[in-house]
Amino acid sequence: MTAIALSIAGSDSGGGAGIQADLKTFSALGVYGASVITAITAQNTRGVTAVEDVSAEIASAQMDAVFSDLDVKAVKIGMVSRRETIAAIADGLRRFGKRAVVDPVMVATSGDALLRPDAVAALIEELLPLALVVTPNLAEAALMTGRAIAGDEAEMARQAEAIMRTGAHAVLVKGGHLKGQEATDLFFDGDTLVRLPAGRIETRNDHGTGCTLSAAIAAGLAKGVPLIEAVSAAKAYLHAAISAADRLEIGQGRGPVHHFHRWWKD
Repeated sequence: MTAIALSIAGSDSGGGAGIQADLKTFSALGVYGASVITAITAQNTRGVTAVEDVSAEIASAQMDAVFSDLDVKAVKIGMVSRRETIAAIADGLRRFGKRAVVDPVMVATSGDALLRPDAVAALIEELLPLALVVTPNLAEAALMTGRAIAGDEAEMARQAEAIMRTGAHAVLVKGGHLKGQEATDLFFDGDTLVRLPAGRIETRNDHGTGCTLSAAIAAGLAKGVPLIEAVSAAKAYLHAAISAADRLEIGQGRGPVHHFHRWWKD
């Protein structure tokens, strides 16, 4: 049976992040991708110039349409900027008995804010208890825990534990913004803390990294891979996609990672 994953996220007109990155990732990893669009953004490699949110009613209707027909094996949630939309998504997940990979998209790679301040509490209260795994970067983990941005792995671990108390099944704190030769993520499921290091890659073409990682985790889960194995494989896929990013020449700013690095020829 064909593995199906669903992305619930915003649309990136530049194609490097959001729904577009998720569907590319699903396809690259052999998974059929469906989508629920939560917002339309006008953006490119240089930044976000406009955002228009989709109504909570339309978001809910998209979920109903997908879940009532497709045998969705994994769900990934990205940009959801309004409290009403978050509530609608949480209601849909509960009605259809789904947990999700939650990427708490709060700020774009360009630095543009993507999550309204009043929606932060809603995301923590409504979506994190339904998260199979939540994948914050250092700034997002700090915002969710009310602590300073982690400067070392010990503080990353403390924040992972704090996020677990929201009801999430597991947490992956991404340490790519820590200083050092390695970009180390920490996975914590309440019992085991797993360190996931990778060599740091010098490139400015890193648009959509968070979207790609969380979508790759969902792709693994859709194929029946255990969570920690899906996380590890997703990190390896993203590392290869970043390594190949400079082979692309997209835009004038921070370009996307190379989702199809295994198949495209130079």
